[in-house]
Amino acid sequence: MSVSKYVDKVLEKIVEETPGQTEFYQAVEEVLHSLSPLLEAEPKYDDFNILERIVIPERTIIFRVVWLDDAGKIQTNMGYRVEFNSAIGPYKGGLRFHPSVNLGIIKFLGFEQIFKNSLTGLNIGGGKGGSNFDPKGKSENEIMKFCQAFMSELYRHIGETKDIPAGDIGVGARELGYMFGQYKRLTGTFEGILTGKGLNWGGSLVRKEATGFGSVYFAEEMFNKRGDSLKGKLASVSGSGNVATYTIQKLYDMEAIPVTCSDSRGMIYHKSGINLDTLKIIKEVDRKCLSEYAKLHKDATYIPVHQYPEGRNAVWSVPVQAAFPSATQNELNLEDVKTLHKNGCQLICEGANMPSTLAAVDYIVNSDILYGPAKAANAGGVATSQLEMSQNASMQKWSFADVDNKLRTIMKSIFNISYETSKEFNDEGNLVLGANIAGFRKVADSMIDQGAV
Repeated sequence: MSVSKYVDKVLEKIVEETPGQTEFYQAVEEVLHSLSPLLEAEPKYDDFNILERIVIPERTIIFRVVWLDDAGKIQTNMGYRVEFNSAIGPYKGGLRFHPSVNLGIIKFLGFEQIFKNSLTGLNIGGGKGGSNFDPKGKSENEIMKFCQAFMSELYRHIGETKDIPAGDIGVGARELGYMFGQYKRLTGTFEGILTGKGLNWGGSLVRKEATGFGSVYFAEEMFNKRGDSLKGKLASVSGSGNVATYTIQKLYDMEAIPVTCSDSRGMIYHKSGINLDTLKIIKEVDRKCLSEYAKLHKDATYIPVHQYPEGRNAVWSVPVQAAFPSATQNELNLEDVKTLHKNGCQLICEGANMPSTLAAVDYIVNSDILYGPAKAANAGGVATSQLEMSQNASMQKWSFADVDNKLRTIMKSIFNISYETSKEFNDEGNLVLGANIAGFRKVADSMIDQGAV
């Protein structure tokens, strides 16, 4: 059987056995097809049944979360933790609280996490979790009650050498604090079972900034390889959470000019550059809509979502030299990419998880656009989570500069291994192929070494 037919057979089996998990199918298809050169060169992965094994989580935990709202009414949400692969270390991956969360979303995120974590060079496996709970519009008390109820089930399944969750969309330092407090209450122990913790109780400097910073460091490596840099480049950024905010901050550090940001209701275009102080006040302090930004900066334009062209994201219509999708999955489609390319975009670097559709990725790879795929470019967050784990284990606290330097070194290493692997398989510069093969090979070889487990 040809490699292509073998991969298609594995994909067909996944769809048959796990119906309705569209995002998961997309993530698996993107990875498995890019592995073809490795699978042809190394038949051992077929012999050891690696593809069939690696696409099935080692453990899937689904539970209900029951909590009391401020009106005294009982509410119920779904909770998930997918412990996908522990071949190279304990499960590591964030918790997402968002109404779109379902098992397929969590499995796609967990599957991507396997290879992202592998690329960091650190001993961490892949996992992911979350709930369809929506923190928006909830009081502080309701968020605390939900987080405590969520941890009352999750605590049974995690541990500092077993599974170490972190934050993601809808889960920041506040939510992690409530969950950590509940874990302590239930177990009577103070352990590093979460990362992204507050600085006063075991957190690491740079953790909040890490995914955004890391994405920009990766983009700089791509430009440097071409004898160029981010300096002076106009950049579009989607999102306004941690990833987007600190992507914008680091772009300024690199002397680029970020001109857009967005949230679920609309986008801001600020030709002279996004005002970082205003953005942080609106989103991190006041937790308000980006429409407030335009009220404070009369030279900025706010475009609500309902005015976007059908099926498009207005962020990508702005002419720039670099684009940083930093919000959510599938936010960048084929037509968006064509518009970016037509307007002179030279680089796309993914800060979000799987923000580009398969059709968009195919177009980018076959164009002259430099492309940093998510599992490589947004690995800075999980890398710094592992650095937080190291500090917890040694009971040390490193300076901001120390952690930031380690982060930049890790991102440079991820770029280099992805680039060199693409050269090894005669497709120099194809970082999708390079990152997928490099991440997969380390995990797959470890699975073979450990036997049929």
